[in-house]
Amino acid sequence: MPAPTMTDWTHAAPAPGVHTFALLGGMEAGVRAMLVSVLPLEMYAAFGNADRVSGIYFLIGFLSLGFGLMVPWLASRLARRWTYTLGVGLYVSGHVAGLVGGAAMPLAVAGNALGTVTCLICLNAYILDYIARSDLGRNESTRMVYSGLAWTVAPLAGVTALEIWRPLPFLIAGGIALIMLATFWVLRLGNGKAIARAKAPAPNPLAYLGRFLRQPRLILGWTFAVIRSAGWWVFVVYLPIYAIEAGLDKRVGGLALSVSSGMMFVTPLMLRWMQARSVRRAIRVGFMGAALCFAGGTLAAVSGLPWGVVAVLLAGTGFLLLLDVCGGLPFLLAVKPSERTEMAAVYSTFRDVSAIVSPGMAWLVLLVAPLPWLFAATGGALAVCWALASLLHPRLGGARGRGAPRPAPVQP
Repeated sequence: MPAPTMTDWTHAAPAPGVHTFALLGGMEAGVRAMLVSVLPLEMYAAFGNADRVSGIYFLIGFLSLGFGLMVPWLASRLARRWTYTLGVGLYVSGHVAGLVGGAAMPLAVAGNALGTVTCLICLNAYILDYIARSDLGRNESTRMVYSGLAWTVAPLAGVTALEIWRPLPFLIAGGIALIMLATFWVLRLGNGKAIARAKAPAPNPLAYLGRFLRQPRLILGWTFAVIRSAGWWVFVVYLPIYAIEAGLDKRVGGLALSVSSGMMFVTPLMLRWMQARSVRRAIRVGFMGAALCFAGGTLAAVSGLPWGVVAVLLAGTGFLLLLDVCGGLPFLLAVKPSERTEMAAVYSTFRDVSAIVSPGMAWLVLLVAPLPWLFAATGGALAVCWALASLLHPRLGGARGRGAPRPAPVQP
């Protein structure tokens, strides 16, 4: 009997499902969560002030955005499984730069950013290939449950490991990345349906960007993702810096993120709440609740209550988690099947654009006001999205057709 070929090995596995992608998403969360509170602290230690850190993040955001738009072209040349492998390699290269530290820290942040955008574009394309429309909400909430342990434990663990031995969090993150890569190959996802059948020339990034700009529903959904991500970005990067400047322990940022991430375990309840009402209502509640909490953070800061700032921003992340469950659905439900890979690349740019918008907004705020006023500016952006969400269709995300069944309940 002949030995199986690489093609047989990568395509013979049963079709992957919700839990397959949740497993990979959980591992990817572990890679990022271990360093999510470490990188801002190390950047601040290396460069000394929030202005300079904001400028470096701003430039890295542009680099990541441009690279992300080229990933579909890269996937057409390398095949999707090798593009995903390259993404993990970028993660590991960033971890190596983090081991060096000091002036190499921007390279650590860049490697993390490029690895994230590459892996998530590939993962989103696989999800759009294999997960039914009615299961997209279930897929997101299940992924968040799988990711919950990593995001609950790793942010504080990363800062603690940094205090024990500076290279330790980077070594742990690199080890998780290599385990994730091995798991990906064991799962045999291959190149996905769309890539496996593709016979057209390699996609032109400017062409599919133009198709995106001609579809208002995609623009609206992408905007929601950008501002939601900006809220997380401000919480993750600037709360630890604020805590240090306010005289709090440097572990406060990691502790706050770990506590907020623990709320991921209630996302199945959030999904059921959304299904009993509507996607539009859930999105509007999420944006308005987060807007009020971030504005409240500024109020607490000017009142001289640094722990109040931490508490109210922590409450705001509960609403951001609700948006993580439902905020991506307006975009994902509007994507044409023929444009899955290309539009997965466009959608993934929300992270990079938010990584440009957030430090850019911080730089502008810091020109005229102290850091806590950045929280109020973020609240204003979230409130604008609350207003825009009124444009969504009232039945967005419901099953099609008269008498069609509702989406299946979450089964973590």
